[in-house]
Amino acid sequence: MALIWILAGTVIAGVGSVWIAAMLSFGIMARLTKHMLSFAAGALLSTALLQLLPEALAAGISADALFAFLLAGVVFFFILDKAELYHHGHEHGEQGLDLDTLADPAVGHGQASSAHAHSHAHAHAHTHAHGTTGSGGWAVLVGDSVHAFGDGILIASAFMADWRLGMLASLAVLAHEVPHHMGDLVVLRHVAGNARSALVKVSLAGTVTALGGVAGYFLLAQFGAYLPYFLVIAASSFIYVALADLIPQLQRQASLRDSVGQLTWLILGIGLVFLVGALAHSGHGH
Repeated sequence: MALIWILAGTVIAGVGSVWIAAMLSFGIMARLTKHMLSFAAGALLSTALLQLLPEALAAGISADALFAFLLAGVVFFFILDKAELYHHGHEHGEQGLDLDTLADPAVGHGQASSAHAHSHAHAHAHTHAHGTTGSGGWAVLVGDSVHAFGDGILIASAFMADWRLGMLASLAVLAHEVPHHMGDLVVLRHVAGNARSALVKVSLAGTVTALGGVAGYFLLAQFGAYLPYFLVIAASSFIYVALADLIPQLQRQASLRDSVGQLTWLILGIGLVFLVGALAHSGHGH
């Protein structure tokens, strides 16, 4: 039964995030585009601090070991980031493409695609200029697939602790992958010349999340005693992405109205996870 929940959660997070990104990028829900980073940051932080870490403590890991492992996890993801193995490339605003650009029909498609091609290449350090992306954008897709596999393992660890915790982790991963996939869709749409091809390619990369979930399931089946530590690793991943990737985007100079909107959506992300977690725990009899 746990494997079924893991497959459901990883498909929702991996493929669902792509389809939501497509709706945001290609106009159906474009007005919500600029709020996704704020919402994702709130969801990630609240899932890590209010759900994953308390669950690890309840599973018997000592507070000293938990915080030491949490610190080690953050440093580990920092090292991966420096090696360009983990970075999400959310710098749409700072590197030349604001998320609002995707939602603004007044901005030319060529301008947006060109700006993001530069942004995405810088963020992932693949140096895939038009010559590389012109071959099909495989550097983008390989990077997506590797990261999706890691997300799948983290989601599996949450599901192995409790299916409700797994669904919250899936929601958090979905929220923070949406801005990332929006950028990928713009790049691949520029390469392929049509939105459908880009959507299919990024969706296929998203399915690798399910493969990571299956791998995580069998890994934890062998090393179940270390599940609390896997939960701490998942929490350190969420905290690192929120604080190193997402929140710096929100600290750019903005109008008072935009700042209020960012704070509102950040609180909405926190509140949603808190509410769902409270309902789940009450239903579980905690």
